[in-house]
Amino acid sequence: MATTTTDIVQKLWGLCHVLRDDGITYHQYVTELTLLLFLKMAKETETESDRAGKPRIPKGLRWDDLRKETGVGQLDFYKRMLLDLAKAPNALVKGIYANASTAVRQPKHLAKLVSDIDELDWYSAKTDGLGDLYEGLLEKNANETKSGAGQYFTPRPLIDAMVEVMKPQPGEQIQDPAAGTGGFLIAADAYIKSQTDDLFNLTAKQQEFQKRQALLGVELVPETRRLGLMNCLLHDIEGAPGTEGAIRLGDTLSGFGAGLPKVDVVLTNPPFGTKTGGGRPTRDDFTFPTSNKQLAFVEHIYRALKPGGRAAVVV
Repeated sequence: MATTTTDIVQKLWGLCHVLRDDGITYHQYVTELTLLLFLKMAKETETESDRAGKPRIPKGLRWDDLRKETGVGQLDFYKRMLLDLAKAPNALVKGIYANASTAVRQPKHLAKLVSDIDELDWYSAKTDGLGDLYEGLLEKNANETKSGAGQYFTPRPLIDAMVEVMKPQPGEQIQDPAAGTGGFLIAADAYIKSQTDDLFNLTAKQQEFQKRQALLGVELVPETRRLGLMNCLLHDIEGAPGTEGAIRLGDTLSGFGAGLPKVDVVLTNPPFGTKTGGGRPTRDDFTFPTSNKQLAFVEHIYRALKPGGRAAVVV
């Protein structure tokens, strides 16, 4: 019987029991797994180096380097590896591993994770699409009530319906100011690809724009942004050259948000409640100061759009 993406997601989710034995919570689980999956997927897709042959993941810090280690030495190597990957010359790799650390304490648990990930049916996973596999893992985590991840994951049927209504077009710049795990950006990209024969109908310049410039997200929480970067990467969305990916780390309701470029389309599911800790949004361009985050995001969206731009917002 052929292995399906659902089967692989279920096997990956089953590894959470290994991590729970090491005291790792559901909230930490997908992040912990992402740090390993990025290395394995880079090996499987032969993207440890870029198209020009320049190392994307530095030599000595790759999946096979981790796999050949054993025992306490493997766990110590992995901890050093994460620190070194956070300083990688490649901006996207640096972004994914920024401030990364592992909560795994027992060498046997890391060895189990590495061996089980290595033994998955990666041929079937690549055939179905690694992006779909990762999306499935994020959805599984969001549906697990104990993880608390639902707030970062908007249901994909809702996202798809909103994108279908907005009909983003090639050449348009699209923003999600509360990106979470990147669902709106990925769905907008998929919609445009479906209308252009996977970008084949576009010129080379237009294709480059779609891959590098068309999509921009902002996420406040570093760990969530890490998941979003991984998700975008697996859907062939890398962001502008030299940047840390299509999702920037920052607070849209601060001066950072005021400096974002104007866009044609905004698709977003902003957080609810009031802004805490820092008080009211610190944007000096807001006409109507408020501590209500939904209202503040509405004002950001109004200011983010180019003349004639359009937006769809979950409220």
